[in-house]
Parts: sequence; C-alpha cells; structure tokens
Amino acid sequence: MPKKLKIEKNPEIIFKPLLTPKEMLRLGVFGGYYFEVKTKDVPQEIIKLANSSKTKKKDPKLNYFNVSASQSLSVWQKNGWINKVDPNGWFEWYIKYFYGRRLPKEDERQIKRWYKMRRHVTQVKNNCRAGDTFCRPRQRQALLHWAYDSRNI
Repeated sequence: MPKKLKIEKNPEIIFKPLLTPKEMLRLGVFGGYYFEVKTKDVPQEIIKLANSSKTKKKDPKLNYFNVSASQSLSVWQKNGWINKVDPNGWFEWYIKYFYGRRLPKEDERQIKRWYKMRRHVTQVKNNCRAGDTFCRPRQRQALLHWAYDSRNI
C-alpha cells in the first residue's frame, strides 16, 4: 500500500511549483479563457491574463502546445475537485495561495492533487527523448496547467 502523504503541518515541504500564475498564463494555459471573477483575492492583472481570448471561449491555439488539455467545469464538479471557496478550481486556488491566502484543509487537499501530477512527469520522461519538447503535447499542456514546467522535461 502506498505511503500516505502527510503534509498537514507544513504543506510547503512538498509544494514547489515551477511556474507562477503569471508565468503560466503568459505561456498559454486554459485556452486563453479561465474565468471572469471580480474578487479582491485575485489581482485584476491576473484576471486579464486569464481571459486573453477575444471570443471569451477557450481556444487551444492560445495554449503553449496548441492543444486542449482541460476538462469542463462540470466534470470537475462531478469528480468533487471543486470547493465552494474556489468555484473555478485548482488554478483559482493556486492564485489565491500564491498571493498569500491560507486555508489549511483546502491547501492540503489541493497540494495533494498537485503532487499526484508527478505521474505525468514520469510518463513524459519515460516516453520522450530528451529535448523533444512536443512529444506528448496534451500531457505536457496538462502539466503546465498545474505549474509544472513541462518544457524542461
């Protein structure tokens, strides 16, 4: 049985994202359209970057790897990945966490979800030649959505 991840006392022990929210958005994630939320917890600059699509629809061509790697909000809700404090999902949580908000139980839950994405890093490493940046583009794009810099794998 796998070891249970214990991060309750200090989630920062394992949480080492490689990209800031701004870096993620500037690279191209979520098809240029993530959310339109007016909240004091999210800087307006981030909201503008998150909604760079002129059509207010997701456009995979705006993603770094030019592919869609997102699931719909309804899928996230169905799977229990959404918490009412961050109705737009992990990235909304990450923005707020990055800018200083702390909710211990939610932070632990989201950090565990982030940590589990390592399996995709391993799959890319095991199936792509070093330097072949566009091998497994959907997986790499998904990793970008979770602040893993898949360009360097």
